[in-house]
Amino acid sequence: MKGIVIKGKQRGRILGFPTANISYENGIASGVYAGKVYFEGNEYRAAIFYGNDKKIMEAHLLDFSGDLYGQEIEIEVGKKIREVMKFENEEELKNQIIKDIVYINKLTN
Repeated sequence: MKGIVIKGKQRGRILGFPTANISYENGIASGVYAGKVYFEGNEYRAAIFYGNDKKIMEAHLLDFSGDLYGQEIEIEVGKKIREVMKFENEEELKNQIIKDIVYINKLTN
């Protein structure tokens, strides 16, 4: 999937896991996936979230620091690692994101 990175609700950035968001309304089930993001000839491992609203695909690039707003990226969705979950608080969500990233690193290393 290719798209221009758009501004989201900034929740990932607030939690310490900024995401590159693209509009996407087709094709895959909601959940968290391992995948890759391609930008300016570079490949980055990514944790990808596609929510129940199915309008925005969010990719947290694991080895990237910078601003992608307005840039075109390509997201390659790989293995689904879990379903969408509800969390009691931000700390539980952060802990699960860390677990997701550790698992994705094991899959891709």
